[in-house]
Amino acid sequence: MSGADNLVWLGTPAFPEAARTALADTRLRANLRRATGTIRDRRLAVVAELDDWEDLRETAAAVKRRTMRHLDRHLLRLEETVTAAGGTVHWAADAAEANAIVTRLVQATGESEIVKVKSMATQEIGLNEALAEAGVRAYETDLAELIVQLGGDRPSHILVPAIHRGRSEIREIFRRQMGKWGRPAPEGLTDDPRDLAEAARLHLREKFLRAKVAVSGANFAAADTGTVVVVESEGNGRMCLTLPETLITVMGIEKVLPSFTDLDVFLQLLPRSSTGERMNPYTSLWTGVTEGDGPQNFHLVLLDNGRTSTLADEVGRQALSCIRCSACLNVCPVYERTGGHAYGSVYPGPIGAVLTPQLVGVENAASLPFASTLCGACYDACPVKIDIPEVLVHLRAKAVEAKRRDRLLPTPEALAMKAAGAVLSSPRRLAAVQRLAALGARLVARDGRIGVLPGPFARWSGTRDTPAPARESLRAWWRRTREEGRTTTEGKGR
Repeated sequence: MSGADNLVWLGTPAFPEAARTALADTRLRANLRRATGTIRDRRLAVVAELDDWEDLRETAAAVKRRTMRHLDRHLLRLEETVTAAGGTVHWAADAAEANAIVTRLVQATGESEIVKVKSMATQEIGLNEALAEAGVRAYETDLAELIVQLGGDRPSHILVPAIHRGRSEIREIFRRQMGKWGRPAPEGLTDDPRDLAEAARLHLREKFLRAKVAVSGANFAAADTGTVVVVESEGNGRMCLTLPETLITVMGIEKVLPSFTDLDVFLQLLPRSSTGERMNPYTSLWTGVTEGDGPQNFHLVLLDNGRTSTLADEVGRQALSCIRCSACLNVCPVYERTGGHAYGSVYPGPIGAVLTPQLVGVENAASLPFASTLCGACYDACPVKIDIPEVLVHLRAKAVEAKRRDRLLPTPEALAMKAAGAVLSSPRRLAAVQRLAALGARLVARDGRIGVLPGPFARWSGTRDTPAPARESLRAWWRRTREEGRTTTEGKGR
């Protein structure tokens, strides 16, 4: 299976069609509005506490830019320091290679099950499915990921994968499915958050205590020390990172930082931007292996899977600076109304709209760069100052160009733009078209609005109000009033 097959969900419709379905789901929209609004308000409150917030953002953006310019050097340094600390580094060019490496490492332990820390990278490569094909069962231990796994669902948010689920839905999932994966849900389980959390804790506890192998992602890795960092809020990560004998970490190559001291900036930005907390409840750092303490076998899998090709794009490469905080999702008016499933990818929201097409090729996710209003809220919220609107416009141009190359005849949109260019380049032609438009509008407009336009304009006008052209254009008004004013002045002069 290719990286594109894992990252983009096969069989899902393009964003416009998927969004239309999501917009009709009133429960989904209510869940999203409540959840994103809560996170958004918490983030604003803790960000306001820091007088140097903008300085931190600028510093983080500069660190990421410098890192991307010398990524090869920092990755080789990371391999050197991790190896010196007793770990083993593996390089994976794509999803298939990464899955093969992890599967081989798990099979070498003789185990048939693993516990997992929440990881976007392992979702990106479809690791759980690859392990299942090899007879290895992966247990998600993050509460939201557990809900998604038990429900046979897909994540819809980077930080809160089950954001589309309400409490009553979660209770029913636990009651129906927990027993099939391990300890059943308690009798009489309610939808009180404390009861749901306790049911998950009891269900997962036995898995933590018997697990011999764990798989994690990584938020950061310091090249100068070989230290890997995972931040989380529930403590499940700490259990996975300390109890098993073998730890396998799958990390996108863009997560490396040049030095350990760089963490000072990012560990201030990430929790405030993601969960609205001053610091994460659990920040786990480890360097290789330590005899008698924690896992005695550590493997770091460095994943490319389209990242080096993204790095080659001078505009698009800034998407690799993403620290997966999800702040852009929580402020995006499009995401708040459609949810994450409409994006058809592991990475939803604004960052997914710019990252996914680059990782899999614009032709394989051509609708995503258009899944935005270009309002700029995502750029304002991004802690590492990724100019998402700039990248969206850049990728839209690529998508249009790719479509143009595949067609023998020009698209209706291209013909319309060519005609518009011819009209706008000539004042005489523009005036003639304005007169015709005003005449036509009087015939079809109702209450100052035109209904659905014919032909290639139907898709655009079918979801927007089209104002009727003014009876008199600005040019005509200007010419008339100037002439009237001149006549009046001349009359007074006489």
